[in-house]
Amino acid sequence: MQLFVDGDACPVKAEFEKVAGRHGLSVTIVSNGGLRPSANPLMRHVTVAEGADAADDWIVEHIGTGDICITADIPLAGRCLDKGARVLAPNGKPFTSEGIGMALGMRELSRHLRELTPGGQTHHAVFSKQDRSRFLGELENCIQTLKREASKP
Repeated sequence: MQLFVDGDACPVKAEFEKVAGRHGLSVTIVSNGGLRPSANPLMRHVTVAEGADAADDWIVEHIGTGDICITADIPLAGRCLDKGARVLAPNGKPFTSEGIGMALGMRELSRHLRELTPGGQTHHAVFSKQDRSRFLGELENCIQTLKREASKP
């Protein structure tokens, strides 16, 4: 089991590093650059070439069943789910195969509404302490579930 993190705009770096350390899990943080590497030996940083989906493509190429992806990117979440991975948003919301179609539809609707709004501006929710707490709990639950599944004969 590995954690793959879409790292360019991830607000829960300290949280996943803490949980991964407790479980001895390796973490690969993928970004287009500009991230300060961690001294933690379980943390691996991969810098990909500039490009709209370069980090996403790298993650999808390397992730598999029994791995976890941390991302707020809905299309990336769908691609990881297709590879058999678990996917968790930084606010603690799990992406599921059953719900990804609705999430993609809502993303498209939001894009359309932004286009209709003068200046293209919309309000984004503030990342809260509750989001951080929910993320910690969901990541722990996800890891425990995967460990139980892996230990079944």
